[in-house]
Amino acid sequence: MTSKSWSAKSALVCVTISLLACAPAAAQPAPSKTPAIALIDAADAPQWQTWAKDIGWQVLAPATTPGNFDQRVLALASTVRDAIQTSNVDPARVYIAGRAEAAAAVLYTISRVPDLWAAGLALGGSPQPAIDTNRIFTANFTNVPVLWASAGADDEALAAKLKKAGLNIEWRSANGFTNAAVLEWLAQHHRDDFPAEIDCETNSPNFAHCYWIEMSKFDVNERNDVLPTTVLPGGSGAALDLGGFGYKTDDPGPGILVSYLPDKYNGPLKMNDRIMALDGKPLENAARFAETMNRTTDERPVVATVQRGKDRIRVETRIVVPRRDNLVTARVEAQYLAADKEIQIVSRTISEMRVTIPPAWALGGKLYWNGLSLEKIDSPGCIILTIEKELLHAARCPETLPVGK
Repeated sequence: MTSKSWSAKSALVCVTISLLACAPAAAQPAPSKTPAIALIDAADAPQWQTWAKDIGWQVLAPATTPGNFDQRVLALASTVRDAIQTSNVDPARVYIAGRAEAAAAVLYTISRVPDLWAAGLALGGSPQPAIDTNRIFTANFTNVPVLWASAGADDEALAAKLKKAGLNIEWRSANGFTNAAVLEWLAQHHRDDFPAEIDCETNSPNFAHCYWIEMSKFDVNERNDVLPTTVLPGGSGAALDLGGFGYKTDDPGPGILVSYLPDKYNGPLKMNDRIMALDGKPLENAARFAETMNRTTDERPVVATVQRGKDRIRVETRIVVPRRDNLVTARVEAQYLAADKEIQIVSRTISEMRVTIPPAWALGGKLYWNGLSLEKIDSPGCIILTIEKELLHAARCPETLPVGK
């Protein structure tokens, strides 16, 4: 993406970062709600602020960066929710974005928290690191399309493969892809608080919210073969035992460029080293290296050839393969049929859920969950649904007000 300014105009006169709100001028009307770009990596905020300032969009990023990635996702979600309340952010137009190494985080974050975003934008990088976590559920992208703009030789083919597997992804070449084109693509997508059809899958109670349904209790005995898993299977997770180094996934090579080392790293690598070969076999580029690791299922010793400046260094190491635990997930698929005034819910591994019903869906509507029925919905708001002994029980959520009140 180029740094050319977007041409769209806006009434806002400042951009917010990390929840710093724009103060309206004296005697001026309150600013209208504006779109926002959310970033999992706060360090990238200044660049995005430069791109967004001319169109009046806000840029949101957590003030701190937790070490655990799931904690980072939760921190970003909290930042976005707070900004919607305090910074005139339009909840229907919040877009999550990332570039280079952060591009994979876009997919991971949507898969963990699917119901905050109107769309996702990944510039460069590769989805593969996110897929390799075995936490990318295609169901969670049903209402959140992702645009991946990149220039890798095999990227279009990978995007087509992911789309065929059910991921809501669109690929475009990054060559000549302007900021104006990015804005145009994002602006055509809006989030709905109550979409008529929703579909979400999770492996964690921390990530169990799905628009107007929250999965609140899980039970592995509540099986349902109608709803298979939608997880994109990752690679083997094999890696070189060199201390958790990072590399640019879109680096053209030759070899792979060491672009990250953990704090207090005491391994054999240094920043800007290039790993050129394994057991004497040249590494073409980062993409080929990742493919090789993903296909590797056996641990074994290996010799890495490292280019450091003008010197070539021989490093003895191992290929290690992590143990993969069986992935147990819960999934809920639901729809509202306006003509019949019916809410139909199908789920797996869920024994209790909270369902928020908007005013337009109430007034004598019916609800069905896994074939069990709630005959009459007399008012909007939040209800707790529980399945016990093949019976459906309903109760009002505590300390909640009806929707729209």
